[in-house]
Amino acid sequence: MAIAYVPEFTIQGGDTSTTNYDAVVAALDLKDAPDGLLIHTAGFDHDAGVFRIFDVWEPRGQGEKFINERLNPIIEPMAAAAAENPDADFAPPSRETWYDLHDSMTG
Repeated sequence: MAIAYVPEFTIQGGDTSTTNYDAVVAALDLKDAPDGLLIHTAGFDHDAGVFRIFDVWEPRGQGEKFINERLNPIIEPMAAAAAENPDADFAPPSRETWYDLHDSMTG
């Protein structure tokens, strides 16, 4: 069953740059989609005041493995550095959720 993974990052002080996202993407250095990733999207939802990532994985375990083994080792040092520097602009997701998709379609 396909599953959605959605982290959201609150827009801080009107900053709509993608500096942190771009740095993480560059560090990941992906040549192809990770195993199990069906779609990855990222963008601003100005009505909700967030930068939202919307991924679809099948199965969930592949998404969790990618996050734990590839993504977290990049993000954790960034978060630790930001915690020590009050002027840093890196913040963890303000919301993060997984949910089963009732239906999905690709074109």
